[in-house]
Amino acid sequence: MQLVRRAFVPTGAAAQLRGLIRHRYELSHHGTQLKNKLTAICDEVFPEFTQVFHDPNRPTALSYREQFPTPTALATASLSALQALRARNFPSDAQLLKLQQLARETIGTKEVDRQKGLLLEQSLLLKELRLAQEHLDLMQTEICAIVTNCREGQIVLSIPPIGPVQAATIIATIGNIANFEKASELKSYFGWAPRRHQTGVTFDRTKLSRAGVRPVKQMLFLMAACATTLDCEWARLYRRLLPRLATYDERIKDYRGKLKVIGRIAGQMAAMIFALLKTDQELLSQAPTGQDPPPPMLYDQETHRRHQEGHYRSLKPGTQPRKLIQLPKHI
Repeated sequence: MQLVRRAFVPTGAAAQLRGLIRHRYELSHHGTQLKNKLTAICDEVFPEFTQVFHDPNRPTALSYREQFPTPTALATASLSALQALRARNFPSDAQLLKLQQLARETIGTKEVDRQKGLLLEQSLLLKELRLAQEHLDLMQTEICAIVTNCREGQIVLSIPPIGPVQAATIIATIGNIANFEKASELKSYFGWAPRRHQTGVTFDRTKLSRAGVRPVKQMLFLMAACATTLDCEWARLYRRLLPRLATYDERIKDYRGKLKVIGRIAGQMAAMIFALLKTDQELLSQAPTGQDPPPPMLYDQETHRRHQEGHYRSLKPGTQPRKLIQLPKHI
């Protein structure tokens, strides 16, 4: 009673990117945990430090924390020693003097034993954080090289606002586009399949399904939200749909229900990714054996604009264009 299909093996790029993306995801979360621990130590040892360095985990702030781990060491240091660690003109001489004054009057812990334990933990966390950032940089370089040199990467990268990491995540998650027959299947796999509960008149609610791959689901939302701020067709679609799907609130002078519009754009992004990748997969299957395949079809902003204006043309080869009925302007 269940449908059984043949599963296609992942492409070469997807097989390489799957492990890299997973490891990058884990390293990123580990780096966030390390930063949270460093912030907690700063709050206990020298809480006034954030009055000058709003983010105590920036590279310049970490250099000061490593060179002068205690408020006493910072308060007794010479101005020239403090100036040697700053990046460009930050912090300024006035801010350095303020930092030393705050170090003298700090309310941080004064227990020597407790302070020794915290400083040892801080030094170890700094080494772990730098190692994690170094590994992330190496993986970023490798991911960019793989995505740029494969056909799927070139296709996905042509769609704004997708970058190398987002494209690698999409390719690794899909594996092989031949495993999906329709765009709705890919949208459901990505977690952007809407579920509607309706009783006719009294109840009507639409929400996203709980299924789907969580990293891609979150990433699609961020991509759609970012696209609304760019000069592209996604932003124009957002401005066109906002008055229709959202409600304008006179009290706050803004629209309520913007997430519905962003969800609509995220779903259309997933459908466009499917259309371009599926077209390329059919193109490769029809290419003669032994010959170089033709270049992939990339995203074209002008074609997207014409689609939004009603001049839709299917990406599938041999499909006849849809006939449009234009009404007179006075109607």
